[in-house]
Amino acid sequence: MKQFLYDYFANSVGALSVEIILLNFGVAFLLGMLIYLSYRFSHSGAIYSARFNVSLVKLTLITTLVMNVIGNNIALSLGMVGALSIVRFRTAIKDPRDTTYIFWCIAVGICCGVSDYVVAIIGTGIIFLFMLIFGAIKANDRYLLVINAERDAQHKIEQCVLATYSGKSIMRVKNTTRESVEYIYELSSNLIKQAEKDGKNVTDKLYEISGVRSVNQICQNEEINR
Repeated sequence: MKQFLYDYFANSVGALSVEIILLNFGVAFLLGMLIYLSYRFSHSGAIYSARFNVSLVKLTLITTLVMNVIGNNIALSLGMVGALSIVRFRTAIKDPRDTTYIFWCIAVGICCGVSDYVVAIIGTGIIFLFMLIFGAIKANDRYLLVINAERDAQHKIEQCVLATYSGKSIMRVKNTTRESVEYIYELSSNLIKQAEKDGKNVTDKLYEISGVRSVNQICQNEEINR
C-alpha cells in the first residue's frame, strides 16, 4: 500500500511543453491587462494606486506560474500549500474592491495555469462588464460639523443649526465643561446643497453668535478621510 501511494504521488506529474507554457502565460497576460483596465476605470478617485494595479497583472502571472509548476502533481501541490501557509500578508486593504480584484487575478491565474482558457475568458468578460456598470459607484460621503464655543452659547447654536438644516441634522456628540461646549453634527451632502441653495451659510450664522470660537466642516467616507 505504501509503495502504491509513493508511486502514485511520484508519477502523477503532468509535464507541459514549452508551447503550452507560453500560451498559458500569454493568455494570463492578456486577461491580466483586462483586469488592469477594469481597475483603472473603476478607481478614478483619489485612492487609485498605479503600483497596486501593476501588481494585479503580476499576481495573475505568478499564479499561472505556480499552477504550471504544480500541474496535477498532488505531492507538489500539498508541499506548495504548506510552504505558502507560513507567509503572512500584512498589507492593509483600504477598499473592499481591492480584495475582490486580488481574488479575480488568482482565479484567472489558476484557470490559465491549467489551460482552461474558456472559463478564464468568459469569467473575465462577465466580471469586466459588471465592473464597467457598477464599478463607478462611490462611497457615500459623511459631513461633520464641529463647533467649539462658550457654554452660554449652546442654546443659540442648537437653534441655529436646527433652523439652517430644517431639523434634519443629526447631533452625534455634545461635550461640555464648566466654560465650554463642543458639538459634532452629522450632515448629508443633500442637506448641505439645499442649505447653500437657500442662501444659508451655517458658518457665517454661527460666527454671529457671541461665544463661538471655531467652526470646522469635515468630509469623511469609506475610502479616505480628508
